Amino acid sequence: MYSIAASSFFNPKLPKNLPLHNPNRPLFAIVRSSSVAQEIDKSSEERTESLGLKGLEFPAIKGAKRVVLVRHGQSTWNAEGRIQGSSDFSVLTSKGESQAETSRQMLIDDSFDICFSSPLRRSKRTAEIIWGAREEEIITDSDMREIDLYSFQGLLKHEGKAKYGEAFRQWQIDAPNFIIDGHYPVRELWARAKSCWDKILVHESKSVLVVAHNAVNQALVATAIGLGTEYFRILLQSNCGVSVLDFTPQPEGGTPNICLNRLNQTPGSPVAGGSSAGRKTSKRIVLVCHGVSESDLEIKHGGRGVLRHVVIYCINSDLSSP
Repeated sequence: MYSIAASSFFNPKLPKNLPLHNPNRPLFAIVRSSSVAQEIDKSSEERTESLGLKGLEFPAIKGAKRVVLVRHGQSTWNAEGRIQGSSDFSVLTSKGESQAETSRQMLIDDSFDICFSSPLRRSKRTAEIIWGAREEEIITDSDMREIDLYSFQGLLKHEGKAKYGEAFRQWQIDAPNFIIDGHYPVRELWARAKSCWDKILVHESKSVLVVAHNAVNQALVATAIGLGTEYFRILLQSNCGVSVLDFTPQPEGGTPNICLNRLNQTPGSPVAGGSSAGRKTSKRIVLVCHGVSESDLEIKHGGRGVLRHVVIYCINSDLSSP
């Protein structure tokens, strides 16, 4: 089991293999069990470059902003086990519509200023259900479409294995380096996620709803907290799962501080076995945020702001394709 800790303080001792990219962003330490953390000897710039995240800066914001990410409900191709990618041939099943309604109830007290949605029908319909009677128009953005999988799209998984052999195997075990039709889908997805954040953060809103897809929402979470493409499929997003990120401005401007508040919140138990995207999933990541402690209050009253501490327990990572 792995433990990932995020803090608003920027100079802890951390393990050598820690993937960081920006000293002005929250730190995420990956620790094996109770092993002793060691001081990082690589500079922030070197770590950034090694992860392919060099220059990944986000727009400055004027005030605090909360972004709620929701994956669409179950689609017809989810149920069939087809590879969807960015195709637009599947629609929500009756179960998917019910999941979207459950998410609407979960978020009914949230005062959203704006809703961004993928233009694909399964996502847009989910957004319409969650958005309900709100008057503001839903903004569709093609950068929020699902990962482009080119020739793989529409295939059942056994068909992909039979037709593409080694390429399909690479997609399963080494997705960041997977190439098809001259494209690197996961790398392209991470670039699109950065473009999405640029548009979300410059929008004059304090509370934003984003309704998109499994891979896209994974990429949005990962790029926000500084994780590279090697984290694809680690941050699984279940049908209608909710993830929340809080952004707070820095006094000097520049990339805001970012806190992962919730990860893949669903009505059921996050550690229970079940199905997602029409496939069995027995592997989950559970995020736990501790309550306020006496030391937190001391820090707060000392004028330094409350230490925000988040722990993610990785029960295992899901390695099946989206």
